[in-house]
Amino acid sequence: MRTVGLIVEYNPFHNGHFYHLQQSVKITQSDAVVAVMSGNFLQRGEPALTDKWTRAEMALAGGCDLVIELPVAYSTQAAEWFAYGAVKLLDATGVVDTLCFGSESGEIDTLVRVAKAMASETPDFRQMLDDALSQGQSYPAAYSSAVRRYMADLGDPEAAEFALEQPNNTLGLHYLLALERLRSPIVPYTIKREKAGYSQTTITDTQIASATAIRKVLTGDGTLLDIKPFVPLTTYTLLEREFTGRPEPMGWQHYEKALFHRLVSTPAAELALLHEITEGLEHRIKHALPKLTELRFDVLLESLKTKRYTRTKLQRALLSALLGHQKQAFTRERLQNGVQYIRVLGFNDKGRKLLGRMRKEAKLPVLLSAADASEPYPYLALDVQATSVYELERPGASARTLYRDYYEKPIMRSTT
Repeated sequence: MRTVGLIVEYNPFHNGHFYHLQQSVKITQSDAVVAVMSGNFLQRGEPALTDKWTRAEMALAGGCDLVIELPVAYSTQAAEWFAYGAVKLLDATGVVDTLCFGSESGEIDTLVRVAKAMASETPDFRQMLDDALSQGQSYPAAYSSAVRRYMADLGDPEAAEFALEQPNNTLGLHYLLALERLRSPIVPYTIKREKAGYSQTTITDTQIASATAIRKVLTGDGTLLDIKPFVPLTTYTLLEREFTGRPEPMGWQHYEKALFHRLVSTPAAELALLHEITEGLEHRIKHALPKLTELRFDVLLESLKTKRYTRTKLQRALLSALLGHQKQAFTRERLQNGVQYIRVLGFNDKGRKLLGRMRKEAKLPVLLSAADASEPYPYLALDVQATSVYELERPGASARTLYRDYYEKPIMRSTT
């Protein structure tokens, strides 16, 4: 059974995702789809608008056959480690033959050349990166700039001019870097992203809108009915089920009190021990707090932003504060070795057959719940903790829902 792997967030699953899934199956000539999906907290340092099991259900309804979870230790990281964790999981399944990702360019050959050249970061490249950072650039901008200089020095002007600063191109490069570094046999493909950009906040098409734009409608003055043209009916029905009796989707506004409690009660020296809080950001946070006009997340974020501290960087730092993620848990060595299990969130009949193969061929243990773990995986403990924090602010929270990772069975969707 030829199987394509997808790396996704599905926040929520929309028509653009459906197009990507269909095209991925077509160009890879695959029979099945395995999706690695972020859990309750996402790469840009945000809570998902609804929980990971509901989004897994959307994925299965949209055409995925097996959904596995990207641990929070990777799902909330910058591109390098987000990509590494996801690619290592796909490789570890033992059943995935290809990887297909969306990109602004839709062109794989240049990205592959860059990945092969960059798989082992040389001292020359590190110096170029340090030079760009010393000019006050954010890390993503500095990394893109350094790659351009490095590829130009290697005599590849086409690669030197490649638009790496575009978010999906950047992620694509890091997927390819992970494949190279893991020496994975998975074959990469890419599809050009159409009609809606990754961070596009406005809707300009009649059927395709970015997840960002859809969330903006849902958290603004819009209603669920307003997004109906841009999502499959199954997604719409699941969101309707989730939002019944709730005024709005989950978002940072639900975690403001918990975040501010953590920030005001934690000394600056202890904040400095948190992941993503670097270069004196702990002092900037402490100085900003007494001057806030309102105790709101977006007001705090605006007060902290600089050219160096982008919105996404700050959101990830504040999420580390909310979740209590310590630097010591996220060293390079720990992240390289931290993918130690495959956590299943959902499957259909075809996915059940894939699971049967994985029981024999996977490089890591396959878990259907946290209770299946035969040893104390540190990053699984972080997932359980993240679910507890996420669920605490949802209506009807109870001791059982806080620890859903132990009790919740994978979503099973019959295709017959």
